[in-house]
Amino acid sequence: MTLAADANSSLIDPAKLDRLGEVAVRVGLNLQPGQDLLMTAPTAALPLVRSIAKHAYKAGAGLVTPLLSDEEVTLARYRNAPDASFDRAAGWLYEGMAKAFSANTARLAIVGDNPLLLAGEDPQKVARANKANSTAYQPALEKIVGFDINWNIVAFPGAAWAKQVFSSDDESTAVKKLAEAIFSASRVDVADPIAAWAEHNKTLRQRTDWLNGERFSALHFKGPGTDLTIGLADGHEWQGGASTAKNGVVCNANIPTEEVFTTPHALRVDGHVRSTKPLSYQGTLIDEIAVRFEAGRIVEAKASRGEEVLNKVLDTDEGARRLGEVALVPHSSPISKSGILFFNTLFDENASCHIALGQCYSKCFVNGDKLTPEQIAAQGGNKSLIHIDWMIGSGQIDIDGIRADGSRVPVFRQGEWA
Repeated sequence: MTLAADANSSLIDPAKLDRLGEVAVRVGLNLQPGQDLLMTAPTAALPLVRSIAKHAYKAGAGLVTPLLSDEEVTLARYRNAPDASFDRAAGWLYEGMAKAFSANTARLAIVGDNPLLLAGEDPQKVARANKANSTAYQPALEKIVGFDINWNIVAFPGAAWAKQVFSSDDESTAVKKLAEAIFSASRVDVADPIAAWAEHNKTLRQRTDWLNGERFSALHFKGPGTDLTIGLADGHEWQGGASTAKNGVVCNANIPTEEVFTTPHALRVDGHVRSTKPLSYQGTLIDEIAVRFEAGRIVEAKASRGEEVLNKVLDTDEGARRLGEVALVPHSSPISKSGILFFNTLFDENASCHIALGQCYSKCFVNGDKLTPEQIAAQGGNKSLIHIDWMIGSGQIDIDGIRADGSRVPVFRQGEWA
């Protein structure tokens, strides 16, 4: 950790940071006695890494293994590496991660890097490196999207990220503000965060129970720049909040979370849609995305910023132009009401309804844990090397649920549950 990063960490409320570490272990992961934990994090997040390790061992963890990344090392590659470097990735590392997940190791990721880290770098190199990394990561990603093990993502207020969010403030003030925003969204600024999460999970379960009872065949999104019909996969199941992984552990994959989500049918998406918030993807900002779908596939894509990277992402593989997730989030969610644009999908997706390009989640099918990949594909589930969420909801979006007989049920009106 640099001296600057160490100084910034002293600005963060240590009690709330420790509660975040505890919530990540007890609510996010629900780590089991004897279970190993693999953790990835930026170097700036070491204070949270240490807190999570402490609470993991208190919960009986067998072995906690942290893997750290560094922004300066990342930039050194783009500015100094030979051209061939950008078509390579550490496959051996991801194979090891996949092996660990096969042995029931839990997975935790801490996000907190500068969302615009690579904005000034060669977009061709960024796209090539992203594709190589996505390909190499596939063995490990399959264990995550298949929900084989309990996993969780939380956030740490890195200084560069804080300055992007609160650009008019000095660095110290920005870090303090981002820290408090993360703590509030993650429900650790209350006396009993564990109880607060139990109540929140109960509310999300009520939403998923209603949607699963309706068994809609499609959703129709209508609003400024958007007229989109998303067919839902055969045998789809809505999820939200706490879910049970295939290893039997009930966990909250995302902290924070305000969404309920399911799997679209990869061949039954038609119409056009416009993003309502910027997408920060692998250090590149992609803004004002506008795409058109035909028979489930994006046939036209534009963006006011980052369009070249967007189109490279869409060319990753056949499934990259199709949807793997649709999620509903009310415009009045706490993250939306904060008025903060986080430039981070973990937070911004919980301020807005969103869709995800690429790989679907097998858990979003009835008895998904028992379905083979071939069965999931036959029911409309998408397969891809990527899974990228981007936001399409606002206070001007209406959503109807469409039943198999064509009748409609209001689901959202003006961005709120109907």
